[in-house]
Amino acid sequence: MTAHYAQGNAKTIDAGRLWAGGAATAVVCALIAVVGILLARGVFDVAVLAPEGEGTWGDADTGKYALFAALAALVATGLLHLLLLSTPRPLRFFGWIIALATVAAALAPLATNASTESKVATGLINLVIGIAIGSLLTGAARMAVRYRPVDPGPPAR
Repeated sequence: MTAHYAQGNAKTIDAGRLWAGGAATAVVCALIAVVGILLARGVFDVAVLAPEGEGTWGDADTGKYALFAALAALVATGLLHLLLLSTPRPLRFFGWIIALATVAAALAPLATNASTESKVATGLINLVIGIAIGSLLTGAARMAVRYRPVDPGPPAR
């Protein structure tokens, strides 16, 4: 007998696996922020979050930036979990939401009074963080969602 897959109630979500993926994504995003700041300040001598006098590691704002990147990944995990539970085609909606949020985060620094180099560096870091959130969480969701085989019942006559 062939197993048929139905949508709706046939879907189960392994929340532990999803949130473990979200936590790992949060760590990756925090590290992207730190590495991006080190690269911008240490290699290219471009201020990202603080005046150049703060040095390569910067000040406490570097830690805040990394923390906010991790927090963004956890908020995105919560959103993804909600979409998986409640919407048709949840990964398509998640992809659109993350893509638009990433574009907004990448463009936001351009609206500041900072130098062009600082705007571009910050926008690029935000872009990479957004891409990481979208790609890593989509992969985690695919591994966390399982479809149960549903008995289709007797064949139609």
